[in-house]
Amino acid sequence: MEHRKVRGNGIDIHVAIQGPSDGPIVLLLHGFPELWYSWRHQIPGLAARGYRAVAPDLRGYGDSDAPAEISSYTCFNIVGDLIAVISALTASEDEKVFVVGHDWGALIAWYLCLFRPDRVKALVNLSVPFSFRPTDPSVKPVDRMRAFYGDDYYICRFQEFGDVEAEIAEVGTERVMKRLLTYRTPGPVIIPKDKSFFGDPKAKLYHSRLG
Repeated sequence: MEHRKVRGNGIDIHVAIQGPSDGPIVLLLHGFPELWYSWRHQIPGLAARGYRAVAPDLRGYGDSDAPAEISSYTCFNIVGDLIAVISALTASEDEKVFVVGHDWGALIAWYLCLFRPDRVKALVNLSVPFSFRPTDPSVKPVDRMRAFYGDDYYICRFQEFGDVEAEIAEVGTERVMKRLLTYRTPGPVIIPKDKSFFGDPKAKLYHSRLG
């Protein structure tokens, strides 16, 4: 498996690639909180069947650049990153790729198909259905989520800069990732303000002292 950086759309984008250089490209888009590594089992399988599997770290994740400005993370920016990757790895601007998205990567995959259908041959999405026709376009998506799930829904909590970051800094990245990736409670992910979602930061110390 090859790892490289693609320069495009103003940032460096890390991609993992495996498969014949002339094989049809399958662009694999990860979700949250994930990386290209989420596709580690699919990449060699696709390569073995003659496809060129390409799994980027999306903007802000992993070894790709993470601009500081919140305005740098619109769907237009991220789709622009993907077009830069596609253009860097294809022989011509007419060449299309297969796209596979999961979770938030699926949402970006829908946007890619809407904005640049000229670069997409086919789409396979997991977890996130097509939902781009709001009943009231004047209402922001996050406000609809807040009305439906409440203020403690994780996406709503992440809108408050500094709050969740402080809790993550306290408990540590390792605990946060384990908590999010092993969350099994049915329903939406809720991060209550009055109770730590990520657990007691001292618990790891107690565990280590017990052997």
